[in-house]
Amino acid sequence: MSLDVTAALLERAETGPVDDAEFVACLRDSLPYAWEVVNEVVTDLKRTGQQYADHSRTPPSEAAWGQLFRAFASDAIHGALERHFGVKLAFQNCCKVAAFTPAAVDGPVYREFISPRAQILNQSPELRNC
Repeated sequence: MSLDVTAALLERAETGPVDDAEFVACLRDSLPYAWEVVNEVVTDLKRTGQQYADHSRTPPSEAAWGQLFRAFASDAIHGALERHFGVKLAFQNCCKVAAFTPAAVDGPVYREFISPRAQILNQSPELRNC
């Protein structure tokens, strides 16, 4: 299971919509490493005032890698994190996560980060099977 869903949250989901605040709390508790990475890039983004900030360190464990993969592979999770933090998140691989200001989306820095060229340049032998 990718998320630790409480019985109360599951019951609410079975009877109707779940609000973002409840879902985000579940994400924060279920995916602490992914939450830490996203929070770090968003904090850096706001602190520097730049168009984007990134995190490019190798996750410390298989579990941490899995959390990042789950966070970015799920549209629901990815979208909730973006709405919560007010940013556009981008993901090149397990070691390269970035947050962009909404104004930077579709600008040259964002387009370069999500380009095939940037993806290729961000590869290395140790990331081959991550």
